[in-house]
Amino acid sequence: MSLTYVTAKEAAALVNHNDNVGFSGFTHAGCPKVVPVEIAKRAEEEHAKGNPFKIGMFTGASTGDSIDGSLARANAVKFRTPYQTNKDMRNAINAVQHEPVQYFDMHLSQVAQEIRYGFLGGVDVAIVEACEVTDSGEIVPTSGVGIMPTICRLAKIVIVELNDKVPAKMRGVHDLYELQDPPKRRQINIFEVQGRVGLEYVKVDPAKIYVVRTSQENEGSGFAPVDDITAKIGENVSGFFVSELKKGNIPPTFLPIQSGVGNIANAVLASMAQNKDIPRFEVYTEVIQDAVLDMMQKGYISFASGCSLTLSNEAMERFYRDLDFFKNKLVLRPSEISNNPGLVRRLGVIGINTAIEADIFGNINSTHVMGNMMMNGIGGSGDFTRSAYISIFVTPSTAKGGKISAIVPKVAHEDHSEHSVKVIVSEYGVADLRGKGTYARAEEIIEKCAHPDYRPLLHDYLSLTKKGHTPQDLYACFEFHKAFMETGDMINADFSKYKK
Repeated sequence: MSLTYVTAKEAAALVNHNDNVGFSGFTHAGCPKVVPVEIAKRAEEEHAKGNPFKIGMFTGASTGDSIDGSLARANAVKFRTPYQTNKDMRNAINAVQHEPVQYFDMHLSQVAQEIRYGFLGGVDVAIVEACEVTDSGEIVPTSGVGIMPTICRLAKIVIVELNDKVPAKMRGVHDLYELQDPPKRRQINIFEVQGRVGLEYVKVDPAKIYVVRTSQENEGSGFAPVDDITAKIGENVSGFFVSELKKGNIPPTFLPIQSGVGNIANAVLASMAQNKDIPRFEVYTEVIQDAVLDMMQKGYISFASGCSLTLSNEAMERFYRDLDFFKNKLVLRPSEISNNPGLVRRLGVIGINTAIEADIFGNINSTHVMGNMMMNGIGGSGDFTRSAYISIFVTPSTAKGGKISAIVPKVAHEDHSEHSVKVIVSEYGVADLRGKGTYARAEEIIEKCAHPDYRPLLHDYLSLTKKGHTPQDLYACFEFHKAFMETGDMINADFSKYKK
């Protein structure tokens, strides 16, 4: 049968108030761009008439402004999961208002399966971006996958944005596989980074497909350039790897790397490329960034597996031009495979993620500023951290011109406990926490990672409690945060008032 073609406005009319809508993509990569904008316009029109119009949102991770920004500004979101980076969506989540956006932060590897389990409600509509769709219902994704196989299968209707800016020869880059649900789940037969187990397309009943032709550029923008601090963090991480290689703790052929998104991740990869003692390696991650393409072309990275190509527009054009080169060197998977904790542990992935703050015992806050304001979400950091061969968290030692210390007595919100965190790195050094008790961990983190200006204060805190396995003082542990809220500078923390 032939497919049904509609305009973006006609497609938006298929979405109703209170529907749950699933979107393809992972970061801005692979996200639909025109239908969400029309849904936002429709919401504004309905609100102007005095009618309610809000949708629930399932995504792979963060999205582009066309989804999160447009819908947040139109007050068109009843709930949102699992991860976001858009300023307007963040403001809606953190706002004190009568009807705030209900945001539930989730590990990215769990989203698709929890939708299938029925924990989050059904999927009424899937809106996905594709570079090819056939009359038989084969949908080939673009640069990001996320939860696309699951939402396409479960949705009552599937709206496909067929984007002619993405070459159809992207077909073959993807490995699309959906996990079986318990009690029928079997092992995932991936035993090496380049292993494949699925299809190069998502198969959908063509009767429920509506196609919108588009011609939309990638919404990517470049990351902040590497500065002196991020470069030093990268050098410290690569130096740690060289030390581990010499000790025999990392095999001489090295192990797959996972790195988070942003300029610190790019700095780490760049430093690894410059270090001649680090051999050619593979990447098993969520997000493939510009630095990975550069290192592939220079021969430093042999293969990359991810969920999305989160590239600047310039790098995306380079990828399209050299697609024949890259096609044999990378694969894009759904998030429940790219982030699968079992595969992370099986492959021996080394996980590198960014912390907002770390405490002196190794607990990590990666989501909340001052304990209550959501930044982005936990993303995939937990998927990798708990199961990593070595779990590493990186952070500059301070923020806000030194007024905030990233190393604190106790994190204001805990996303990753000390039990999962092996190494913390700042521009000052590497704190190796493996095999160390609580006092030794605290000394290691203070002396190796904290800014020198804050070290005396952290030692003051550590000296308050003499008994117990963990020397925590529940009266004093948030003194850094209180000092910032009261004076605008953590350096004004005063532990003398807590001394007995």
